[in-house]
Amino acid sequence: MKRALKIRLIPQCVTCYRQAICGCATLTRPMPGPYNGNVKNYRTLAFTPCGGGREIGANSYLLQLNGFHVLLDCGVHPKKEGLESLPDFSILNRAPDAAIVSHGHVDHCGAIPELLKQFPGVSLYSTQPTVSVMDRMLHNSVSVMGTLAKERGIAEYPLYQHEDVGYAVKRMCGMPLDAEFALDERGDITAEFLHAGHVLGSASVLIRTPEHKVLYTGDICVSDQELMAGMEPMDGDLAIDTLIIESTYGANHLADKTSVEEQTERFAASIRHVIERGGCVLVPSFALGRTQEMLNIIARLQESGDIPDVPVLASGLGRALYEVYNRFSEYLHPEANLRPLSRFGRVGDVWDRGVVLNILSKPCIIVATSGMMIENTPSALLAEEMVRSHRHGIFFVGYLDPDTLGYKLLHEEPGATFAFGLARPKVKVVLEDIDWFHFSAHAPRQVLRDVIARIGPKNVIFVHGDPEAIDWMYEQSGAESRTFSAAIGQTVTCEA
Repeated sequence: MKRALKIRLIPQCVTCYRQAICGCATLTRPMPGPYNGNVKNYRTLAFTPCGGGREIGANSYLLQLNGFHVLLDCGVHPKKEGLESLPDFSILNRAPDAAIVSHGHVDHCGAIPELLKQFPGVSLYSTQPTVSVMDRMLHNSVSVMGTLAKERGIAEYPLYQHEDVGYAVKRMCGMPLDAEFALDERGDITAEFLHAGHVLGSASVLIRTPEHKVLYTGDICVSDQELMAGMEPMDGDLAIDTLIIESTYGANHLADKTSVEEQTERFAASIRHVIERGGCVLVPSFALGRTQEMLNIIARLQESGDIPDVPVLASGLGRALYEVYNRFSEYLHPEANLRPLSRFGRVGDVWDRGVVLNILSKPCIIVATSGMMIENTPSALLAEEMVRSHRHGIFFVGYLDPDTLGYKLLHEEPGATFAFGLARPKVKVVLEDIDWFHFSAHAPRQVLRDVIARIGPKNVIFVHGDPEAIDWMYEQSGAESRTFSAAIGQTVTCEA
């Protein structure tokens, strides 16, 4: 039986998931209300999402413990632009005492420079590899925002400059895994990074106080990947009072029914089919994590003879981050075989159609950003040309947001016309070989349920998921715990 929730309830809009004063709601349901007090003891935790409460993006969570404010992650929203892409910093009525970054994906760290512009003295913590990853990811974000400002006329871009990124990286304290460190001067509040298995440097965050233990999973992968070892098992010995857990695949039942081995075999067979008919394979991939994993999976399949030995190309940011993987190889699986970056060719300037046509003239495999095929990225520009032919194959290998080009292309009917951007002309989709393979670095929902059951926390807060995913996790998990979800700006209080 679930324990009763002792929280103040207000109407909540099921359309935008904000308070029902928004005016767009035709249906409301009770949800936790905003918290206006100040926690004066360690036993009570006040939790408020500044972003990423019932969505994936701009992930940022404020914890209040005995007057001490900790911000967990501070990212940007990949589907929003300008100031709308940032967490709601108006929720922070003062500077956080500390901000902790779980890993280097921009939906978790992309707003750190903006946070420092508003609160310059914030103490920042992450793992050591994440500092280097953020350096590359955030400088790239400045360049991308500059391009969007010119091409789309987004006046607010760039939100920050390269010098702001430099300042943020210098302020980051890179901490080792499994090492407890103090967040306050007295040492009453400590934090520790635990291996999360998601991408290089990713960590769950364990926060200890005299009366309350909080575990924030961040993004987790329990099973081993090609390069990353899975998250280390956790159990009730940790004596966690409040678990804050991701819910990315809460609405995806397919992820529960497959194995990496099955997906790899199907992936190899699909590549063989395309290459043998003289086509090229495009694998849209996130620059951090998925690119490095897929390049080494493809290399292994070529070395074993499972797929033809054709050129394998990788796009720019993924290559830069590959070098960070090489520098921090001790954070990878002990048996990981990280091939030399020189094994993989460069994609080149795909904004030049002549370059794209030259790449596609001979069989090859291309691993290119972005994974969800965001407008005007290498994967989108390559796909725009590839869908005009029967020869090629486009194989998605990670999470696809329903509002992205990648999701829409995957579900498009052959023969339809498709625009790869607001300002791009429509092209006829002739290509039929467009597929999705489950190589995600996020734990499936049944695994998340098992994690909750093993840890056995008193309270569970579900974050980092679409509303359907959060709702499934809320209803199907944590039967022995008090369970919570909260929208942006709303606070739940959890007792130890």
